Amino acid sequence: MESFSEQCLDMAKSILGHNLDSINQDGTISSVAGEISRSDEAGHAALALGEYYRATGETSVDGFDLIDLSARTITAQAFQEPIGENGLAYASLGLLSFGPSKERNAVWERLVDQTREHLDKLLLNRSDYNNHFQAFNVAKAVARFSLGLSKKDETGRLIERFIDRIQQTSSNGFFDDDPDGFGGSFSLYGVMSFIFIRQALQLHSNQALRDRKLPSLRTFGEKYIKLMPDMVRQDGLGWAFGTHSGAYGQMHCISLLLQGFRDNWIPDRQEKKYFDILRKLFYYFFVTYLDQEHGFLVVRDEERTAAPNHTTRMANFDAARYLCQWSRLAKLIKPPEASPIESVRTAGRFVIFDKSNRKEQGLFLYRDPASGLHVQLPLISSAGEVSADNQAFPHSPGVFDWPNNQYTPIMIPELTIGDNLFVPSYYGRRCVTGLGIRNSFYFRYEQPELINAKEEIIPGIGSCRINWTFAGSKVTSEFIYTVKAQVELKKFRYCLAIGSPHSRYRVDNSPMLGQDGLRCIVQKDDFQGIWLDTEVVTTESAYRSNYGNIHYIQTLERDHPLIMRPGQTYRLIVSFEPDIIPAGS
Repeated sequence: MESFSEQCLDMAKSILGHNLDSINQDGTISSVAGEISRSDEAGHAALALGEYYRATGETSVDGFDLIDLSARTITAQAFQEPIGENGLAYASLGLLSFGPSKERNAVWERLVDQTREHLDKLLLNRSDYNNHFQAFNVAKAVARFSLGLSKKDETGRLIERFIDRIQQTSSNGFFDDDPDGFGGSFSLYGVMSFIFIRQALQLHSNQALRDRKLPSLRTFGEKYIKLMPDMVRQDGLGWAFGTHSGAYGQMHCISLLLQGFRDNWIPDRQEKKYFDILRKLFYYFFVTYLDQEHGFLVVRDEERTAAPNHTTRMANFDAARYLCQWSRLAKLIKPPEASPIESVRTAGRFVIFDKSNRKEQGLFLYRDPASGLHVQLPLISSAGEVSADNQAFPHSPGVFDWPNNQYTPIMIPELTIGDNLFVPSYYGRRCVTGLGIRNSFYFRYEQPELINAKEEIIPGIGSCRINWTFAGSKVTSEFIYTVKAQVELKKFRYCLAIGSPHSRYRVDNSPMLGQDGLRCIVQKDDFQGIWLDTEVVTTESAYRSNYGNIHYIQTLERDHPLIMRPGQTYRLIVSFEPDIIPAGS
């Protein structure tokens, strides 16, 4: 792992070298052209500088004084209005990275008295969150106690509160980032929260507390680690659904596995398998998001985009931070002896995130190594973000694509009834999965009441049954609607997005569509929709994904009313047998 460690450090130094000049004299961060800076970017920069210092012991990069830059960014974050818990947490850990004692912390010594007093006041302010911001509270508590700003250590209590809320909002121990209202936002923020809390604990001045809390974190962190074998694609693509995936879908997964190796959360008998997964994740990240010629991270360009709040500066500082962390962790990990990796078999399983009498939510994972098809089908809340990123269809970049940050009913029907747009996503009841005929896998669920795109369950309208079947590379979807009283369907819509991997930043064996495309067949359509003219969106910035460009939107639509009557079923059955070829072919 020595060469891996050195490679990570070289990349981190290169990324910092391209971004340190964006730190202004007052510690704020200058944005790249066309973007708007975030209020917490200075905090992200401070932690990246702290991690580089921890990894190297060096106080300068390409002539930049890291002590001075850290003091400036921490000061800027401390006086940021309005005060951001996230930025403050990053800044406080960045400060703590230079030493666990104020008396031996070069950055603390560089801060002026006004900044010290204001930072002291901010860290003493208590707050409480039921989403991933609670991880930031843990980090603040670690800094507050370790720097000697408080004699009372609240870290343990906050971690226990964080874990208790997981148990309250998920029957299977996964992190719900939006438990209020409809609930069930089982997103990448769950992985991020465990990584951030674990990183904060590593900086805690009381090692005994860290050792006491690790078993509790392991109980839940392991659940995400166990997702990786079925989630990570053969080309190394990691967490692929949700607005905030993309580069962060790779970085968070890599960090989770490296922390798991360091803390012995991965069983000895499975080390080879997880080490191979780690290697694939890193290679995909290295090739897909790093400009290797110039040495910086690329999250958006003329072919792809990222979440609106993932600015280029923040992503670059986060990448540098993670690379430094990976470099340190790699030195502590002994790689398993080389041996043949078990062959990957066709498999399908549904991971339950939460199951209650009100709703069931989870993630269906399917892979067919013979064709290269590997999908992630989430049945989760989107936490109010009305977009296709979390909708219940097979996510598989390069094959089944979708526009990031845009609402479009990709591979699922959209019914306009009254003032509501109903889509069969977000929750289910009686979710089942298993083996069907001819070695196929099925995933089925019901919606006793229809739910609209705003995640509001509207009672009294009707119900829907959803069946997905996967056999080799063939995917069949069936949507069966019934209504409880006569209603007027104003409009029916069903969309497909045809995209491709990035033309430059891509792994050679990433799957992509051949000339025959998705080979879509509408087997039954009781809504009597017609295919509209194909919409060409290659040059439209609103239709890009985290991974590549979207070229075409194909829409099946009925634009005139249909009277839906009780006692009658309305079916839409659509099958696909995509023409999948390796991108390097």
